[in-house]
Amino acid sequence: MSGARKFAVVYTTGAFDPFHFGHLNILRRAREIADTLIVGVSTDELIRQAKGREPFMPLEQRMAIIAELRCVDRVVAQIDKNKQRVVDELKVDAIVVGSDWRGRYPPVSCELIYFDYTDGISSSLLRGARGESHDR
Repeated sequence: MSGARKFAVVYTTGAFDPFHFGHLNILRRAREIADTLIVGVSTDELIRQAKGREPFMPLEQRMAIIAELRCVDRVVAQIDKNKQRVVDELKVDAIVVGSDWRGRYPPVSCELIYFDYTDGISSSLLRGARGESHDR
């Protein structure tokens, strides 16, 4: 990704429930444009609220997996959907988000960068496609 703009702090978020190769692809690509990559992991309560289901894995396990990745500098719990609060608190320069959020992402004061997902994989498929929405 030579020539791509580099940002001091990039933030991305997800449930990572469970973590899969598509998540890794997004995090690696986010790291390519970041001096520091911060990853927000949705709390169990936020998954219940947003997705109407119990988490497959508890927050502590999901955060531990993300924290072990070389491409990730810091892991934080995502306690709500207020992205502007995160931008302000963590001094975020850019947010990386999946392309399926184009036109639906809440406004923020930093740059939004959309990445395509890895075809053919999602957490819903890994959980057994029990009619749940995709939550990459």
